[in-house]
Amino acid sequence: MEIRDIMKIDEGTKVEFKEEMNDSAYKTLAAFVNTEGGHLFLGISDDKKIRGVNCSEPFFRDLTDKIVNNIGVHPRINCLDYNGRKVLAIEVKKGNLSSYRGKYYQRVGSTTRLMHEEDLKNLFLLKTNWDSMTGDYDLDKIDVETVNKFFSMARKSGRLKSAECTDDISLTLEKLNLIIDGKLTNAGYILFSEGPQQFFTNTVVRVGRFKDEITIIGDRLIEGNLFNQVAEAEEAIKNFINVRYEITGEELMRNDVWDYPLPAIREILLNAIVHRNYHLHNMQTQIRVYDDRIWFHNAGGLPEGMNMDLLKSSHRSVARNPLISKIFYLSGLIEEYGTGIKRIIDSMKEANLVEPVFKEEMGGFSVYIRKNPYDESYFQEQGLNKRQIRIMMYVMDKGSIKIEDCHKISPAVGERTHQRDLNILIERQLLIKRGGSKNILYERSI
Repeated sequence: MEIRDIMKIDEGTKVEFKEEMNDSAYKTLAAFVNTEGGHLFLGISDDKKIRGVNCSEPFFRDLTDKIVNNIGVHPRINCLDYNGRKVLAIEVKKGNLSSYRGKYYQRVGSTTRLMHEEDLKNLFLLKTNWDSMTGDYDLDKIDVETVNKFFSMARKSGRLKSAECTDDISLTLEKLNLIIDGKLTNAGYILFSEGPQQFFTNTVVRVGRFKDEITIIGDRLIEGNLFNQVAEAEEAIKNFINVRYEITGEELMRNDVWDYPLPAIREILLNAIVHRNYHLHNMQTQIRVYDDRIWFHNAGGLPEGMNMDLLKSSHRSVARNPLISKIFYLSGLIEEYGTGIKRIIDSMKEANLVEPVFKEEMGGFSVYIRKNPYDESYFQEQGLNKRQIRIMMYVMDKGSIKIEDCHKISPAVGERTHQRDLNILIERQLLIKRGGSKNILYERSI
């Protein structure tokens, strides 16, 4: 960075000019740390006159030590030259809470302001991992059955050795940092206690069945620990969506085909519970099941360091709740490599459904998944018979069908009947005939 470039910059959230290192300068550096980080240029006056400062090695070391001792941050300092006058560029990154002489500051535009109690409280919560905080929770409230189930899952996944799962549950949870100094962490409490809603009323999942935006025809409130919420919320959603059965193969195996792929639903649920912003005590995880879609909404937007552009690309995992993420990873339910969103998208594609929509909205994060509008009920409404519906459902799944496939799915009738069904579906503009001779295919036209 050249001084002539610096002189073109105005003071703002990330830039401040100071003639000398005084109390105001230290307050500004602390404010940078608490806000977005920034540069303090030492040796330049407010009106952008270059006064110059000492750039000797002893001064460098002394200044660095004073900044570390006063605000607890290691700065990056560069000496710049302008016509023989020296300017120090002091950079600090955004980081954990920084104070100067026991007080906390933040940048608001080009000014440094003392933080009010409420601002300080909110900033402290944002910069502290909620799940690692401890509370006066009764260790007797730990649900031994859930803990043992977790141990079993973790051993099966190969991510936790049997030797680490001791009979002394408290000792094992301590090794996993879920008990610190004899106290259960928030993570340990909501993961393994019998009823975390006693202290955290927001740790619930609400699943509703909606006919439209105001007509509710089913409602479930899912409580209990987090492992219980994942399992029960998935079952609640399954009760509100449709399943059909396909008989495939020579052994006549029955396959369950749901409106939406269950792996996608499970992955969305896991992401919601693992990455939920538990600081927001007045927000629940909400799931609304409509006739044609499901809306998942979670408290809190994307974690710091993540944005919508990064979300769908290959990215490192950004954990808002590291301890909760670790336990679900050890259980084998999630991965640590930021692949959850990709698995949701891939699962929907494999089911021939449209890609999910991800949005930051209403103070939280939403996922929308849509069902295939061309299901059995749609074709029934079109007046198709059972054989024709089987043909259309096969085509919707496989992309095309041959006459011999028709015989496999409806073996009770002959080729002439199958051909008549196919011709009717072509006339109804539901299928298109491709190829010729013995290589005739019938593909979907919708």
